[in-house]
Amino acid sequence: MKLMVKAPAKINLSLDVVGKRDDGYHDVKMIMTTIDLADRIELELLQEDKIVVTSHNRYVPDDQRNLAYQAAVILKEMFGIKQGAHIFITKNIPVAAGLAGGSSDAAAVLRGLNKLWNLNCSLDELAEIGSKIGSDVSFCVYGGTAIATGRGEKIQHIDTPPPCWVILAKPAQGVSTATVYQKLKLDDVKHPDVDKMVQAISEKDYDEICDSLGNVLESVTLQLHPEVAMIKEQMKRFGADAVLMSGSGPTVFGLVRHDSRMNRVYNGLKGFCDQVYAVRMLGEREKLD
Repeated sequence: MKLMVKAPAKINLSLDVVGKRDDGYHDVKMIMTTIDLADRIELELLQEDKIVVTSHNRYVPDDQRNLAYQAAVILKEMFGIKQGAHIFITKNIPVAAGLAGGSSDAAAVLRGLNKLWNLNCSLDELAEIGSKIGSDVSFCVYGGTAIATGRGEKIQHIDTPPPCWVILAKPAQGVSTATVYQKLKLDDVKHPDVDKMVQAISEKDYDEICDSLGNVLESVTLQLHPEVAMIKEQMKRFGADAVLMSGSGPTVFGLVRHDSRMNRVYNGLKGFCDQVYAVRMLGEREKLD
């Protein structure tokens, strides 16, 4: 038996870090929304009692380093499943990009194996399991648009933003999320107004959404990686309505309302960056069949 599951990427419309926790993580307050760029996860039941992960992408690990692998293992152990599963990952989301590709793959595996193994878990139960795997997995189980707090695992659903284009550009240089958080100085940065963004989304006010974009981690990543700052500047120059780095980077996204300007921004960035995408905002929540 086989099942295909989509694993959409996310962007952060607002990302604030409000403090450091005793467990070494940081407390965050951020708004995430899904976009129409997705990995495809094909799940097939195996009679052998093992989890197998494969992908055409050589950067995708096939062992416990892979969050999708971890998701399958934790479900097997929690529910005493004696069947195995083959997980084939078609990567469309860039790896290590600040777009939660690995977390979304894990969330898709949770939703898919919940069906194939007849576990009958609710989305809330799957999100709780996902919180044990990674900070963004809970949000990715639900999808849609939400405020995430705690480590990112506490999810409060909010309205869907108005439709627009999202232009993504990922430079070749990778970014260490751990290093970015280590170098973040909470007293020396401008914190975004997350509540203002929530209100702008609620009112479907596109201009106010553009004005309210903010990511406290930019203060670190842009200093460590000047090429990210350069892409931000180019995206603005080509006409994006608003520009922000997603997560800890290095991907930069721009919001664009009109098709003609989307084409201008997209084509202009292709000269500066190999990985450029033009996708729509999704913002719709997942459903269990």
